[in-house]
Amino acid sequence: MVVGELVQEKELVVVGGGPAGYTAAIRAAQLGKEVVIIEKEKIGGVCLNKGCIPSKTLVHAAKQSGRLQKMKELGFLFDDPSFALSTYHQYKNNTIDNLRKGVMALCKAHKIEIITGKAYFLDHERIGVENGHQYETIKFSQAIIAAGAYIKEDETNRVLSSYQLFNPENLPGKLLLIGWNYLVLEAAFAYSGLGCDVTVLATRDDSGFLDAEIEKELIRLLKKRKIDLHLDVKNIRWHISNNLIDCTFNNANGERREVTGTHIYSQEEIRGNTDGLGVSRLGVELDDQGFIVVDEQCRTNRGGIFAIGDVTGPPLLAVKGIRQGKTAAEIACGKTGEVDMTWMPTVIHTDPPIAFSGFTESEAKEAGFTIKTGVFPLTANGYASLTQNKEGMAKVVFDDQSDRLLGVHFIGEGAVDLISSAVLGLEMGARDEDFLFPFYPHPSTSESLLEAVEQMKGLAIHQPPKKVKQKA
Repeated sequence: MVVGELVQEKELVVVGGGPAGYTAAIRAAQLGKEVVIIEKEKIGGVCLNKGCIPSKTLVHAAKQSGRLQKMKELGFLFDDPSFALSTYHQYKNNTIDNLRKGVMALCKAHKIEIITGKAYFLDHERIGVENGHQYETIKFSQAIIAAGAYIKEDETNRVLSSYQLFNPENLPGKLLLIGWNYLVLEAAFAYSGLGCDVTVLATRDDSGFLDAEIEKELIRLLKKRKIDLHLDVKNIRWHISNNLIDCTFNNANGERREVTGTHIYSQEEIRGNTDGLGVSRLGVELDDQGFIVVDEQCRTNRGGIFAIGDVTGPPLLAVKGIRQGKTAAEIACGKTGEVDMTWMPTVIHTDPPIAFSGFTESEAKEAGFTIKTGVFPLTANGYASLTQNKEGMAKVVFDDQSDRLLGVHFIGEGAVDLISSAVLGLEMGARDEDFLFPFYPHPSTSESLLEAVEQMKGLAIHQPPKKVKQKA
C-alpha cells in the first residue's frame, strides 16, 4: 500500500457487474447493506455486452426474415427486402446501451457505487482496484465474487469464439458449426434465416440433452430449413487453407467425409475467470478448470467470501447466476435460503424455440419411475394455426404411481413463456388434476399444455383417439 493512501470501507464488495453481480448488489442494498461493485469493463458483464443479448438479438433479426413470407400471405405488400448488417449492429448496440443505462440507473437508485478497474484480493478483508495509473484499496466485511468465465478467442477471424459467433463483422459465406448444444442450434437457425449456408456437425456428446421426441422434431426442422446436418459425427479435423476451412470427419456409418467453409465454430474450452484475482491468496478452493467451488448457499470454503454466476462453473446460464446472486446477498444479510437447481428451466432460442424443465422421458425411466406421457402437436392448436406457427409440440412426463409432474418439454412459438407455468407446477409438486382443473384462455398456445395432459389420459379434444390394435 502506498504511504498515505486512503482506504475506502464498505460492508459488501461485489467483484463483477454482470447479471449475477448486479443482482446480488441490488438485493443486498435492498436489505440495508452498503455495497460497491467492481467491474473491469462495462456494467452488465459478458451477458449484456457480448453474450446473451447480442445472441438473442441476432436470433430475433433472423426470425423476422422468416415472418416476411407469412406477412405477404396475410395481405401485406412490399418489395423484396434485404438485410443491412451495419443497420442491424446499430440496433443491437442501441439496445445494449439502453439496457446498460437501465442497470446503472438501478444501481444509482440503490446507492450502489460502481468502480471501474481490475480487482485483486490483497487478503481476506482488503481488495485492490487498478485502472490504468489509478489504484485504490477497499476494506470490506464480506465479498461476493461474480467474475464470470473466460474463453480464448482465435486471432484468425475464421475460427470463431462464441462471442464472435453472435457479433459478426460480416455474414459468413459458409458457416461450419461443430457440436450439439444451445449455441450451435441458435447459430444454425439464425444464420440460416439470414440467408447463409450452414453446416452442422452434430457430435451429440451430451446424451439426454433433449427429450427424444423434441430432438426428433428439431432434426426435422433443421432439415426443413435446408441446414446441412450430419448426426453423430466423430474424429473431426480441420485446417485453414487459402482463407477456407477444410474439415474432415467420420459420419454415423464410419465413412470419412469432407466439408468446406469460410468460418467455423466449435465449443471452446471455458475456464473460471479467477486468474489474477488473488483468490489463491485467500485459500479459496478451485476446481481443475479454475471455477470456484461453492455450496448451495454460494459460500466458498473461506468465511465471508461468496461466489456466484459463471465463475462457479456449469451450467453457464444467466438464470442460474441471477438466482445465486439473490441467494448470496440474502445469506450475507443474515437471511435464510439456498439454490436448488432441480427444476431450473433451459431455453434454446431456435426458430421455433425450445424450452424444457425436469426429467426427459429416458431420464425418468433411468431414475426408476414408472411413467406416463402426453404429447400434443401445435398443428392441432387453433391459435398456432391462425398465427402460422404450427411447427412443434408440447410434451409432459408424469409419474404413473403418484400422478406427479416430472418434466415438461416444448418446441414451438411461445415455448419460452409457457415453460414458466411448467416450472411453477414442478416446484409445487403438481399432479395431473392440477393442470386439468384451471381455465386456459382460448384461443392460445397455452392450451397445448392442457391438451398434452389430456392426451396422456386419452381425453384430448383436438386429437383423434388412439388406435387400438385388435387381436386376431
